[in-house]
Amino acid sequence: MKGDVSRAELHYIVRDHDAASFEARQNTLTHIAKILNEKWGEGTVALTLTQQYRNMKEIIDTCPWLISLAEEACRACSVTPLILPIRGGTDGARLSFMGLPCPNLGTGGHAYHGPYEHITAEGMDAAVEVTLQIVKLFAERRD
Repeated sequence: MKGDVSRAELHYIVRDHDAASFEARQNTLTHIAKILNEKWGEGTVALTLTQQYRNMKEIIDTCPWLISLAEEACRACSVTPLILPIRGGTDGARLSFMGLPCPNLGTGGHAYHGPYEHITAEGMDAAVEVTLQIVKLFAERRD
């Protein structure tokens, strides 16, 4: 948010786990802009919606074998798979909608987006092992 006595700007990142809820959030912003323009005059509020990240679940749900493959790779590397919903907001979300389904795989990091965000060398090593195992399992299934 920034502004002065003559102008104000608000920037929001709209995300949701559910495509319908995501659209409803965008519709709410459009409705608010409409109401404010009706009350204070056309052009008072300008709304720009830019698609950035959508929830890759829409794509990943069409290829559940990718999750099974990742789980198998984790177990082969003695890493306990932890499957949690995410909203998107990753490069994998963007790539998924470009035709390359990308489940979100962990990197071994901790405390993301905060002052204590970190990753250990052991965590990175485990992430590399799991990634290599996924490649190996995928190659075996393609034969």
